Amino acid sequence: MALQESGEMYLETILILSKKLSGVRSIDVCEEMGYSKPSVSRAVGILKSGGYILVDRDGYITLTDEGRYVAERTYERHRVLTDFFVSLGVSPQTASEDACKIEHVISDETFSALKQHIASNN
Repeated sequence: MALQESGEMYLETILILSKKLSGVRSIDVCEEMGYSKPSVSRAVGILKSGGYILVDRDGYITLTDEGRYVAERTYERHRVLTDFFVSLGVSPQTASEDACKIEHVISDETFSALKQHIASNN
């Protein structure tokens, strides 16, 4: 199942929350993303049926190996792009917003080249 941008965003949010909280539930995702409970519930169902997350009987969400791969890949892109834009003089807020848009569409080839460029200039 190919994920859309919104699915990647949900997985990235679950990953980030799992680093801050002892357990992640749908309500935590709602609060973090500012989405309604029905929207998050629908997304959780789609991600669960796609094999990206597991939900236990108490409602706690964990990433599967595939879900973790997508989440970490998306989050790495976000961090690298944000830091790069800030290094160019872009405000942190704008850099993060722009990175969020680009992280879902940038090719592996371009992202890899960008990382190599950054590494060679440090």
